[in-house]
Amino acid sequence: MSTLFDHRQIRRAFSRAAQHYDEAAALQREVASRLSESLDYYEDPAHHGSPPQRVLDIGCGPGAMALAMQQRWPKTQVIALDLAPGMAREAQARFGTRAHLLDFRRRPAAICADARALPLPDASVDVLFSSLALQWVEDLPAVFAGFRRVLRPGGLMLLSTFGSDTLWELREAFAHADEAPHVSPFATIAQFGDALIAAGFKDPVLDRDEFVLGHADLASLMRELRTLGATNAMERRRRSLTGRARFERAAQAYEPMRRTDGLLPATWEVVYAHAWGPPAGAPIRVGGVDEVRVPATGIPVRRR
Repeated sequence: MSTLFDHRQIRRAFSRAAQHYDEAAALQREVASRLSESLDYYEDPAHHGSPPQRVLDIGCGPGAMALAMQQRWPKTQVIALDLAPGMAREAQARFGTRAHLLDFRRRPAAICADARALPLPDASVDVLFSSLALQWVEDLPAVFAGFRRVLRPGGLMLLSTFGSDTLWELREAFAHADEAPHVSPFATIAQFGDALIAAGFKDPVLDRDEFVLGHADLASLMRELRTLGATNAMERRRRSLTGRARFERAAQAYEPMRRTDGLLPATWEVVYAHAWGPPAGAPIRVGGVDEVRVPATGIPVRRR
């Protein structure tokens, strides 16, 4: 069975980016911060009213959110998981060097593992947090089945991912350069919501933002993406260098999109979701009256 992404390339790219990731990750930090506001729901008296026992951060990167959640809940076991070995090593190193700055009894534990095959027991996680990692997963129903397996009944799941409008300007510009794919075809908010609901999670809520960032030219945008590790990881990508002629054609196609401030726009659509672990034995909702569709037109976009 063919796959959309080359996960070996994803591991390599993010491992190389680990030490310098924070230099270009302002958007990623902002999205994680907004997602983390929903952590309050877990301690609401209507739900649990007390700290979780175990938290799992999937796609932890250098570990900033794992550290923040450990500081929030000092007695909680926080597990930070990343597909890229370099990211997991960087996170573990930061957990050691920054522990003295925080008032907590435990340190987070970083592990290198795949979100598609979580190495945790069934019903062992109270809070599952994943910010901007799922855009690298082509089979959302399968990964959500794994999330449901490890999430305890009544546990809180918080997710963010990039939506289908992300980097549409870059996609269009490179379409003028050659026929090879250069930008990942991220899932639509409707596809994301349908997969979430079909997996049987309880009371899912979706939201989205649209951020438009400015860049001096195409080269500066591409440098930022490399610093983040967000390089082309599609199986059908061109394996050779893009070449000066192709790059120039893409740059020329991008130029007419310049904004009034003189910068080239780069759109990032962010989809957020929170949901609860269903009761033990609850069925997967496929077909019949249990099937629910999430119309994208019904979810307003907050533009930043």
